[in-house]
Amino acid sequence: MKLDEKVILVTGAGTGVGAATARLLAAKGCRVTVNYRASQSEAESVVESIEEAGGEAFSCQADVAEDDEARALVKATRDRFGRIDALVNNAGTTAFIPFDDLDAVTDDVWRRLFQVNVVGAFHCARAAASVMRETCGEDGAEIVNVGSIAGLKATGSCIPYAASKAALHNLTVALARTFAPTIRVNAVAPGFITGRWLKEGLGEESYEATKAAFEKAMPLQAVCDPEDVAQAIVSLLEGSDLVTGQILGCDGGMSIAEPTSI
Repeated sequence: MKLDEKVILVTGAGTGVGAATARLLAAKGCRVTVNYRASQSEAESVVESIEEAGGEAFSCQADVAEDDEARALVKATRDRFGRIDALVNNAGTTAFIPFDDLDAVTDDVWRRLFQVNVVGAFHCARAAASVMRETCGEDGAEIVNVGSIAGLKATGSCIPYAASKAALHNLTVALARTFAPTIRVNAVAPGFITGRWLKEGLGEESYEATKAAFEKAMPLQAVCDPEDVAQAIVSLLEGSDLVTGQILGCDGGMSIAEPTSI
């Protein structure tokens, strides 16, 4: 897909990977919807930075876990820009619970993580697909889901998070089959991502120690910044029109590291 002047909706775009993706897409000439649930000031800052650089974007509040709000988000994007060419399902949540602390994994944790990470992505994909089919041009349309190495390796912040990302990867393949040939659906699977999310979850000291350990263990001796994941997302959007139903790792080699090194 040639990205210039394409309309792209990015969920969870107030901070982190979503914000980096929105900025990168705008720099490539896209018109961008910057979705947020609670990070209003951050989302408005992303829009401001895009506009200052000569791009076009607007922020839109919606909790994608709620179907009516996801549909309203898609409608707002179409009302503003006239169409939707691509969707980046980045909105997500987690809980920081050691894998062996099974009693701390409540049903509420399971429901919250699956409702946002899996059902929320489905809500947005379903709503956007109907608009894409009506409005996309010869390039077709695309959806990129933001999964995780946790969904491939059963690692990460907690068991429900790993399971929810595995489910999102499976949803990616199912939607790729369902939406073909008009809409391609792929996912990225990042590893450790630097930034506020992990810092707040792990605590500053644990975050720095964990980051250093991962960097030492990675084949590429580096972990992801949000901008690295944004580049991977854009590579799927700009790449071959024959790529669909694929999960692209972006993890510094974590998925191929020796089991004893991590």
